[in-house]
Amino acid sequence: MSVSTTHSPSPAISPRVPSQATDPDRWPDVARLPRASRLRTAVAERVVRRALAGLPLRARLAGQEDIGLGGPLMDIRDPATFFRRIGVNGLIGFGESYMAGEWDSPDPVGVLTVLADHVATLIPQPLQRLRGLWAGRRPAEQLGTPEGARDNISHHYDLSNELFALFLDETLSYSSAVFRSFPADPETLPAAQHRKIDRLLDLAGVGPGTELLEIGTGWGELAIRAAARGARVVSVTLSAEQRELARRRIREAGYEDRAEVRLCDYRRIDGKYDAVVSVEMIEAVGAEYWPVYFRTLEERLAPGGRIALQAITMPDDRMRASRTTFTWIHKYIFPGGLLPSVEAIEQVTAEHTGLRIDRCDDFGTHYAETLRLWRERFAERTAEVDALGFDATFRRMWTFYLAYSEAGFRSGYLHVRQLLLTRQETV
Repeated sequence: MSVSTTHSPSPAISPRVPSQATDPDRWPDVARLPRASRLRTAVAERVVRRALAGLPLRARLAGQEDIGLGGPLMDIRDPATFFRRIGVNGLIGFGESYMAGEWDSPDPVGVLTVLADHVATLIPQPLQRLRGLWAGRRPAEQLGTPEGARDNISHHYDLSNELFALFLDETLSYSSAVFRSFPADPETLPAAQHRKIDRLLDLAGVGPGTELLEIGTGWGELAIRAAARGARVVSVTLSAEQRELARRRIREAGYEDRAEVRLCDYRRIDGKYDAVVSVEMIEAVGAEYWPVYFRTLEERLAPGGRIALQAITMPDDRMRASRTTFTWIHKYIFPGGLLPSVEAIEQVTAEHTGLRIDRCDDFGTHYAETLRLWRERFAERTAEVDALGFDATFRRMWTFYLAYSEAGFRSGYLHVRQLLLTRQETV
């Protein structure tokens, strides 16, 4: 049964920005032109021109010509450096070129959606076999070891609570909402986030007296809503910034006696729980640790318990093709991350646990709308982002990240799902 609750608006967030967030060494200087051989640059230009010419967009190369079949405008202001970056770093260079302002668009989501729609054919098949020459492998330090996981999470989530509050709604929910209608109105976002949380809690069977484990606290909204149902919540996070604010929000909502937030790796949790929930945390685990992750979920589950996950997924063939690749997202946004496929989750749980997927609901279009609202709000708060100490390159990086993610869902390349897992009891 879904329970509607209300609590006080989230408390004011002190404008404290961790020093590492604005450390000039934290973000590579994209103003520096990369070194590239003439051959690599020439090959990149030929491949990219060929790809753009066959796409339903309009690529304007400054001082040269327009190419493409027509559609959203991609304004390549500095073609020479644009091709040079791609020659050096492939798709990482493509994103860095946007960060440096060498290309832009009045509709970046439209451009990136076209690219996502044609991702499998952008590179000619013979050249795809040479993927290793232009697509590097993820650094070993980004693997999801206890130490690596802590650093990976800190890189993104410890940027600044104030920064996230600028574009998230009052619930501080940083995951897909569930809307009643499209296009979504910004005013409906808090209710849509509560609808998402309630669906997940319903899926897990959370109610009065439920002993609930949450893996990945965020800023505490799910823990608050579960406690309001009468559950007792243990929530774990690796982000010190998130834990500090989540604890304060829980306390001010009046549920400090029912909800505890621990700074703890998921592998070090103990106890048994009637329900386990986790919202968009599996993406940070890494394929090497999926067996450990799902075994941990099973071990923490009391007899008859239920696991409810919200996960961003991608097609199985694309996941397998790119699972070791170092991408722009890894370099700048989510180090160490990998989106699973539903097939991979089914395989890992079958091979390493007694868990099975009992239900799988897809609502990817809702994530596209969620990201649109975040992106538009972020664009409206430029002065406030600057006031926190983040520069124009950071703002373009964040804009590209939000637009890139939205395009993935609009194209259908990415999905977000709520999954119910239960233990397969043996007779």
